[in-house]
Amino acid sequence: MGAFYLDIKKDLLDKILSGVYPQGSIIPNEYELAEIYKVSRPTVRKAVQILVGEGYLEKRKKRGTIVCDPTIRQEFAQVIQTFDQEVKEKGLTPSTKVLTFKKEKAEEEVCQKLNLSETEKVYKLVRLRYIDDQPNVLVTTYVPCRLFEHLSDIDFEKESLYQTFHKEGRDITSIKRKLDVILADETCADLLDIKNGDPLFYFHSTGYDVTHTVIEYSIAKYRGDRNSFVFELSNTVYYS
Repeated sequence: MGAFYLDIKKDLLDKILSGVYPQGSIIPNEYELAEIYKVSRPTVRKAVQILVGEGYLEKRKKRGTIVCDPTIRQEFAQVIQTFDQEVKEKGLTPSTKVLTFKKEKAEEEVCQKLNLSETEKVYKLVRLRYIDDQPNVLVTTYVPCRLFEHLSDIDFEKESLYQTFHKEGRDITSIKRKLDVILADETCADLLDIKNGDPLFYFHSTGYDVTHTVIEYSIAKYRGDRNSFVFELSNTVYYS
């Protein structure tokens, strides 16, 4: 098999990215690709399988192999950086639409997450975040009002929340995250341009400053069809 499959994978990917094989189209089958590239079917199959694993292709019964949107590999589960920073590093274009931004009395769950009393108020910020003009994640963030007096003055369609924290001298230095998988309800489906009942990655995040004071609590609903998440683990325990 040699390394021919890598050359085939590169050529197929070039054709996908250049539009020779546009999104939604069916690429030639294994027999046809083997004839085109003058190689064996197992060689073709390995090249195609790599592209399936990377999210560029999808195999469907009775239809063939379909060109699809590649999933966006998110590193935010293991590093602290802004949404805009991470998206731009991938050569993509981020944008944000603010759906709700107001002060309100904190609900019980939010009080618990932010260590607030029942009478305290929070900023509630709901943002729909886009990648290359496609809705990608719906984020609802709660921030204690007592920590940031002038947050209402910020336009969060243009400004980063974490950069705002930095300017206020309260950098997020650690985050605790919990991941669930849920199904989209009608509202989420409409906002994220997916079908009702499609899977969503559902993150609960609690952010702390250097004194371990809770600065924010966020819930984020990521499209299941366009995102994958990277978790990097290291073994610091030695077993006998």
